[in-house]
Amino acid sequence: MGVEAVAATGGGGGGVEAQKKNRIQVSNTKKPLFFYVNLAKRYIQQHNEVELSALGMAITTVVTIAEILKNNGLAIEKKVLTSTVGMKDENEGRVVLKAKIEIVLGKSEKFDLLMNASNVATETDPKDKE
Repeated sequence: MGVEAVAATGGGGGGVEAQKKNRIQVSNTKKPLFFYVNLAKRYIQQHNEVELSALGMAITTVVTIAEILKNNGLAIEKKVLTSTVGMKDENEGRVVLKAKIEIVLGKSEKFDLLMNASNVATETDPKDKE
């Protein structure tokens, strides 16, 4: 089913938001879950926060990513926005409403300590020294 974005409600900001350097638009079909988890860690390291965004069925993936980062003590939840987006179905030519979520996570106080600890653990892993 081909789909293209038509209009967004509740998001504000317009086209400028789509160019954010710390935004990850998650798909549940293109990449594995931990690709997004690791990418989010990198974005938090670089920008001190990350914005995770998804439409429709990918919303559960975004929530899972956010919970993994929060439960591991790497991120704190700053903002959660939900809205509805009108998508034009290319096959039928009608507008279909899709749920949208945006979760903004900030760097936790323990982020650098935890990231350094995980880097040291991987460097001293005895399996790598064969």
